[in-house]
Amino acid sequence: MRRRPGFSVRLKLTLSYAGFLGVAGALLLAVVWVFLLRYVPDNSQGLLGVAPNRYLLVRTFAPAAAVAMVSLLVFGLVGGWILAGRMLAPLHQIRTAARTAGTGSLSHRIRMKGRQDEFRELSDTFDSMLDQLESHVVEQQRFAANASHELRTPLAISRTLLDVARKDPTRDRGELIERLQAVNTRAIDLTEALLLLSRGDSGNFTRESVDLSLIAEEAAETLLPVAEQRTITLDVTGGEARTSGSMELLLRMVTNLVQNAVVHNLPTGGTVTIHTEIQGDSSVLRVENTGRPLPPELVPTLTEPFQRGTERVRTDEHAGVGLGLAIVHSIVRAHDGTLDLVPRNDGGLLATVRFPLMPPRVN
Repeated sequence: MRRRPGFSVRLKLTLSYAGFLGVAGALLLAVVWVFLLRYVPDNSQGLLGVAPNRYLLVRTFAPAAAVAMVSLLVFGLVGGWILAGRMLAPLHQIRTAARTAGTGSLSHRIRMKGRQDEFRELSDTFDSMLDQLESHVVEQQRFAANASHELRTPLAISRTLLDVARKDPTRDRGELIERLQAVNTRAIDLTEALLLLSRGDSGNFTRESVDLSLIAEEAAETLLPVAEQRTITLDVTGGEARTSGSMELLLRMVTNLVQNAVVHNLPTGGTVTIHTEIQGDSSVLRVENTGRPLPPELVPTLTEPFQRGTERVRTDEHAGVGLGLAIVHSIVRAHDGTLDLVPRNDGGLLATVRFPLMPPRVN
């Protein structure tokens, strides 16, 4: 946005300081006139015949007052310019940092020294904003690079299969079509996961009253055949736990948690428990599963996009896209909730999700 040029803040402050000194000097002279000179007799004898009259006092006092006023103005301009410069020096540091950030360099920090005041508070807030912005940009760049890599893989496989089929017309077309369908399905699943993750990050959805216990039952019913195929016991316990959010996104969140618990479980005879309850002013959902011991240092990486947790044990050859828990984390944040992942002592993982409680409607 282009603006017309104007006076600098330093010049405005300088003129303000000088103006205040000028007004103060004028008021002082007015006080002298009102409370002193006006009571001096204006005759040739003066006061009691020995003191000078008002005319002589005014002629003597006026030049000195004029010199004093000019000195006040000069002192106000010079001192105000220096004082304004010192006061605005921190603002120049913030402006320099903002311009540096505007060029794309987000690593610069102000780190203003001195005691806490309004400028230091503004500086610390700006540094905090740059920290979050730099972290977000780095995360988005890493996500874009990983997404490009993941999407390029199925496309490259498809091109290779088509090249082989073109060079070898005698190749079994049924096998080719089946492999192409599998690769295409994986690419579609990945694309849908990326779109869902983007939607969760944006927080652009309609909120409604949602009961987590009903969502847990629906997710368990959907994944029950998968659990039975792996001889995993799937239990849903607890009671009503209402919150405000998107039914579709919350269902995907619970489904991803349960699917993750089923996939990363014991080879046979494992268990998955889904529990909902109200704790204080929060609606709580817990998904707990058995499995092999999970290294604690691996837990923080589980919610990062495309981190498949290669050290975790799967019960089959399920090849996810590494976005399951990343989508869960994104949906939880978009609903103002928290996600805690804690490895169990006996193996497996305990995932706890907390959302703000929505009281039931009173009819």
